[in-house]
Amino acid sequence: MPSTINISSIFVLDQDEALAFYVGKLGLEVGADFDLGFMRWLTVRVPNEPGREILLEVPGPPAHDPATAEQIRELVTKGAMGFTAGFTVADVRAEHTRLTALGVDFTDPPTERFYGIDCGLRDPFGNNLRMVQPATGPVDLPTPSDFTPPDPV
Repeated sequence: MPSTINISSIFVLDQDEALAFYVGKLGLEVGADFDLGFMRWLTVRVPNEPGREILLEVPGPPAHDPATAEQIRELVTKGAMGFTAGFTVADVRAEHTRLTALGVDFTDPPTERFYGIDCGLRDPFGNNLRMVQPATGPVDLPTPSDFTPPDPV
């Protein structure tokens, strides 16, 4: 049985542009950057959290044939890949302000929810990301009739 999740992946269309966003704007750090010949293995992670990384993966060989890679690129660009990653932050509103000044595209402003304050954003390729400032203290869980999901983007 697995004991931890150590790597996940996000499809990106350009790894250098992905670095500029995930490292230069969000503030993550490079975990690995290797030219394997057939692909570039590029991961990022939250600083000082080496056990969990995100592979910034370009659709294509060796995992995908050209037609499949093109379909994935189209889905990413449309924002149709669904939720790709979530980040915990100490102050969502401050991060929203900081990232807005850097030109980050937000899909959902900081919003009070039962679990804390969260907001939605997109990377330069269309991937849907979320940031959450967890609630402090006890949380009153809503009933299904109380829950209104965010509007689809």
